[in-house]
Amino acid sequence: MPEASGAESYFAVLPDCVAGYALAPRVRAPGSRTLHYESGRPWLIGRWRPDEITFAEAGATRLAVLGCCPITTAELAREAARLRDLAQLDALARRLPGSFHLVAAVGGRCRVQGTASGLRLVFHARVNQTAVAADRADILAALLGAQVDERSLAVRLLFPVPHPLPERPLWRGVRGVPAGSALVLERDGYTTKVLRWWEEPRPVRRLDEAAPLVRKALSEAVAARTRAGGVVSCDLSGGLDSTSVCFLAARSKAKIVASTWPGLDPADDDLLWAKRAAAYLPEVEHVVWPAERTPLVYGNLLEIDDRLDEPTVGMLGRARLLGDLQPLAAKGSRVRLTGIGGDHVAWCSEAHYHSLLRSRPWRAVPEIRGFRSLFHWPLAGMLRALVDSRSYQAWLAGAARDLRHRPAGPVTAALGWGAPPRLFDWVTEDGEQAVRTALYDAACMAEPLGPTRGEHADLEQILSCTRIIRQWEQMSARAGLPIQSPYFDDRVIEACLSVRPQDRVTPWRYKPVLVAAMRGIVPGECLARTSKARASLDAAAGLRRHRGELFALWEESKLAELGLVDRDRLRELALRPDTPELSTAILYSTIGCEVWLRTLEAHQSPVINFS
Repeated sequence: MPEASGAESYFAVLPDCVAGYALAPRVRAPGSRTLHYESGRPWLIGRWRPDEITFAEAGATRLAVLGCCPITTAELAREAARLRDLAQLDALARRLPGSFHLVAAVGGRCRVQGTASGLRLVFHARVNQTAVAADRADILAALLGAQVDERSLAVRLLFPVPHPLPERPLWRGVRGVPAGSALVLERDGYTTKVLRWWEEPRPVRRLDEAAPLVRKALSEAVAARTRAGGVVSCDLSGGLDSTSVCFLAARSKAKIVASTWPGLDPADDDLLWAKRAAAYLPEVEHVVWPAERTPLVYGNLLEIDDRLDEPTVGMLGRARLLGDLQPLAAKGSRVRLTGIGGDHVAWCSEAHYHSLLRSRPWRAVPEIRGFRSLFHWPLAGMLRALVDSRSYQAWLAGAARDLRHRPAGPVTAALGWGAPPRLFDWVTEDGEQAVRTALYDAACMAEPLGPTRGEHADLEQILSCTRIIRQWEQMSARAGLPIQSPYFDDRVIEACLSVRPQDRVTPWRYKPVLVAAMRGIVPGECLARTSKARASLDAAAGLRRHRGELFALWEESKLAELGLVDRDRLRELALRPDTPELSTAILYSTIGCEVWLRTLEAHQSPVINFS
């Protein structure tokens, strides 16, 4: 099997029919491999590393797991032998640890699915009236010869982009499969169905009941990455999330290299806590990179050449993401584990107290008072947020009306359906109209991700973050050292979401779920940390240092050529990096879209070579 290092990994799934066979040559790329149906027709075509796939067959049944999963070929073969119907895959998908795509063929029908976390997505399109599925939207767009949908691009200028708008691909004719759902390709090669296979757990478990389940799930997630041994790198920021991953990894047979970037802010105590943790791990090599080499936000934007299938605010953190990959790879590291996701699963939204106030006010009121004191919520704003009982559809329609208003206070986002999306003053009237129309259209049919505001907010922040991490994984794999984030494995998410909200988020304790789960694995001194460093100084320094690059970015702006942004306004901001307006991440979504358009133009050839 050819290696995929240095080239983008991908896979495409074809139906078991003559039309699917005819499309196969157009989906193959240098270094790709083909797996076949029992009929001999091509089933799964793609480019992947040897450790990224487990494949088995039994009669007419085919099963493939692509990604990180500890299942062996023999175990998968036994599952294939038992499989009689595609619906049986639900149970298997809900049982396996790791983060992976699951692809199956039974009797000429095919099923393709990613993860409930949204870290591994599925897209589909009809090419010459033939249904094709893939893990990247740009592959299907190239097959179709499709153009970028400017309205969908305009939506990505929002900050944040509310559910369900991120589910719509950027290409005309390409459709996305919602996270937690599977796509079925029928025998006729044309018909497709989208079926839900995952449901979020109800948050009903007490902390003492759930902590062992969280410990088991996170331990298995880390073990899935370290079981092969060799050298494994771990980010060690000093926070609870990365520290827990590092201690779990150190229990394996792999040689662990812990990596720490010092912050620029003198008040940043991450390095202090990272050194405390490393002192308990004498077998772990702890590498602290020089502070003067710390990559800054906004760095190297003009040099980005990653081919991605959608814009991402993750472009802003790319320099830091890749900054230590080369020296870690030189140490023999085969994968790098991050603590990203701990904030999203081991903590949860304060919006849970909006519902708890109505069902158990005696429990909710003291906690809400505690949050108000902790976060300095204004009383009037807090009361307005608590009495707001709008449906999600009504909230989304209201957001469409208020796009240009001043940003809502933190309490509105904390206790509501989420942070209201904001459109900035450099977006043109044409861009605004496209966004407003998309929001109103979505509001007509949108359903929240969960039955309560808190459950919706928890899932939305997971899905929002994994769309960024998905792109980071592609960037890092292309650079030569793949990153992985165990907290975003479905089993870890399920264990954390099953905990009662009052046990997950409280003003009196910091990340109680993770602390309880890691007790006995992570030393008590490390679990006692309650501070969290902020990167605001790093971002401010990045703005000052890279303002010339930002100015150049807007000088030849592709977004401006499309009529979506005001080039002059953006150039003006680039020349004033210390303006208070830029103290928050308001530029991130616009920069993400601009850089993405530039990379599309630079790479007029697609990920795969089409005839």
